[in-house]
Amino acid sequence: MSKYAGEEVLVVKRGLLEELGMFEGFRTDGVDDVVAALLEPEAHFFLDRAAAEEDPGHKQLIPYCIFKCGDRVLHYTRGKAGGENRLHAKISVGVGGHINPVDMGEGRKGAAAYYAAVQREIDEELDIACDYEMRIVGLLNDDSNPVGEVHLGVVHLVELESEEVASREDALTDLSWATVSDLNGQLFERLETWSAFCARWLAEGNG
Repeated sequence: MSKYAGEEVLVVKRGLLEELGMFEGFRTDGVDDVVAALLEPEAHFFLDRAAAEEDPGHKQLIPYCIFKCGDRVLHYTRGKAGGENRLHAKISVGVGGHINPVDMGEGRKGAAAYYAAVQREIDEELDIACDYEMRIVGLLNDDSNPVGEVHLGVVHLVELESEEVASREDALTDLSWATVSDLNGQLFERLETWSAFCARWLAEGNG
């Protein structure tokens, strides 16, 4: 039996992304318009995850939240409990996950369902004991590997008032903070691809 048995995830057709402007890496230009188009209720739908993981004709939408306090960025090592074995033991600066039908509760759809999913993922994975502000800053796409070609990341920058954050998930191990410089230095080779894109973006003085 598939480890994804019964799970449905939110996807968009690759063709739609191509119409909106296909790209590789970290995109920041025109992001608000692209995200708005992707979150139109008729632009996305749920697909069996086992099928979606093997189908580059669709992109699974993944909120990817970067937590930052001053010049320090939260990072963790992906543990075996995570849903994506292909990323195990990689360092990540992104917290988030798939959007599921549960996020459509209370009549939510489109952007409302998406943002409910973002908050659900944050609440499930982290215990945050301070105030924070969050905004979308970019999109991630990497068709060079089997994981990347079936996912599209929506990058949220979450600016925290303090570093009072703890992990709620076994999949997020060795939770700690590093400067942007360290992420692009001694830690860079261990970063998963999406996190490497984000680290370089931060090093350019963004965020």
